[in-house]
Amino acid sequence: MISRYKLQFFLVRAVDVLNAVFHLEMSHDPFPTAPEEGEAASKDLVRFYWSCQEHQFDSEERPSDPRSADPTPLCCLPHGPISMRLLNSPVSLLLPLLHGPPLPVRHRWCLSTLSPNGGAASRRRLSTDGRAPQALIGRDSVEVLGHSYSRDDFTNVAPSVLAKVGRNLHNQPQHPLWLMKERIKAHFYSAYVGRSGNPLFSVHDNLSPVVTVEQNFDSLLIPPNHPSRKRGDNYYLNRRTMLRAHTSAHQRELVSSGLDAFLLAGDVYRRDEIDASHYPVFHQMEGVRLFSNHQLFSGVQHGEELSLFEAGGRRSPQKQETHSLEAVKLLVFNLKTTLARLVTHLFGPDVEVRWVDCYFPFTHPSFELEVRFQGDWMEVLGCGVMEQELLSSAGAGGKVGWAFGLGLERLAMVLYGIPDIRLFWSRDERFLGQFRVEEVHQPVCFQPLSKYPPLLNDISFWLPEGGGDFNENDFYELVRSIGGDLVEKVSLVDQFTHPKTGRRSQCYSIIYRHMERTLTQQEVRLVHEQIERTAEAELGVQGRY
Repeated sequence: MISRYKLQFFLVRAVDVLNAVFHLEMSHDPFPTAPEEGEAASKDLVRFYWSCQEHQFDSEERPSDPRSADPTPLCCLPHGPISMRLLNSPVSLLLPLLHGPPLPVRHRWCLSTLSPNGGAASRRRLSTDGRAPQALIGRDSVEVLGHSYSRDDFTNVAPSVLAKVGRNLHNQPQHPLWLMKERIKAHFYSAYVGRSGNPLFSVHDNLSPVVTVEQNFDSLLIPPNHPSRKRGDNYYLNRRTMLRAHTSAHQRELVSSGLDAFLLAGDVYRRDEIDASHYPVFHQMEGVRLFSNHQLFSGVQHGEELSLFEAGGRRSPQKQETHSLEAVKLLVFNLKTTLARLVTHLFGPDVEVRWVDCYFPFTHPSFELEVRFQGDWMEVLGCGVMEQELLSSAGAGGKVGWAFGLGLERLAMVLYGIPDIRLFWSRDERFLGQFRVEEVHQPVCFQPLSKYPPLLNDISFWLPEGGGDFNENDFYELVRSIGGDLVEKVSLVDQFTHPKTGRRSQCYSIIYRHMERTLTQQEVRLVHEQIERTAEAELGVQGRY
């Protein structure tokens, strides 16, 4: 057994080495196989890692291969398991690193992975690592899912977000998001069957989240100047490529392949505010169904005399210019009936629903479906008649169709009583074990984990002169990348404009709460100070603290 003093010496030496490694150009091999690899500084660090593997100081069984160990989140570190023991070390030993200058973006640590206890407790904490090929942000390129993308002035994807790519929570059996997906899939499989007896809807849940900007926006007729394209709201790998902001990015390619009815599920990525119901990665499921003239009107008396389209029509709140009013009425009826059946299947036969008119660039007319839940009206999904221009561009201009989309987290939080969206990323058995059911339709009532007390810290700063380059989502992203899942909520609580200089300042309240243990103010202060320093260095603000 290694002595505590010898271990502390190793750790302090390793921090010094790690500080140097951060400023070297290193190989990004995620699994160094021998101490001889890499630069001289990295050799010392690799030797330190292997020495700790040889001298376990807790009772855990040593794995035969370090790659088979229960992985520790590395967040922004692109150098693999050589840092695993460091991340489980006492926070106080990392003070030399934390009190140094802010690290470059591509090497920024996610300080929430630091555990003051180490050992078994750290293995239960919220984890963000996955089994997919490790995503890396280099000086000139970004590597995601085994592919490399050149960086440019639009690149803004965060290491903490890239760490989520490939987790595919919706495909992990017995995960609550998987249960929601399977419940919806089972409903469509049983309720809609073709003449051959096979399900009418096909399911696609493993498409890559890396898409082109053309797929994400242009294919859905989203105008070039539409606010949804803003760099501050999306994760761009470069000007041409991004992490999809919605599963609808795949609509055109699936329709082009000849599919008339399909369900699509996947992870989507958006820069957003920080609270219990918002997270930069969430999961959507959508459905599309197309109809030919015969399919839509076959059940209507004298249907052979009706047509999907009309010449010289005008666009109105009720329909598109190319559609006949009869076709739209039947299409909307089919859409609303289909979705009302789905909601009844999920919420029960006594659920109250209502339809609200709304706007989406890729459907018209468009609607939102709300259900009355615990006394309040809650939006469940958005839907509408697909824009004919979209279908024509996909080679299906002779048909009409509808589409809908819903959020799996939103449904799961409501139906299972899950209070915080961060829990979906937990590997804690106390959470996941509650969803191991024999049948996907079996009711689950989530039993909360112990509620640990929150710690609140404020941060105030002057905005850059003119304030034109400051974006709130950039600040939220910075807080997430450093604080990780320790950050429960960030709120703008005050704004001030100096009466003489005209300079503006903002004050944000940051709530820290660990999902599995009590945080100390000392721990939180280290994270908070790093947020303060990095905000000044990267966002150009001037601190008022």
